[in-house]
Amino acid sequence: MDKRLLDILVCPICKSPLHHDGQTNELICKADQLAFPIRDDIPVMLVNEARELNASK
Repeated sequence: MDKRLLDILVCPICKSPLHHDGQTNELICKADQLAFPIRDDIPVMLVNEARELNASK
């Protein structure tokens, strides 16, 4: 994940900064407990595509 892109991306719900999880290739919003997928190096910032973190992997 490009560091410059990560610096400008925020959660589409709460506008909090996101953390890149390289193991799952997702962007994590700790405030909303959501993980947004990255597909073909493109972050999918759609709420209906996000995975809840408290749900099992």
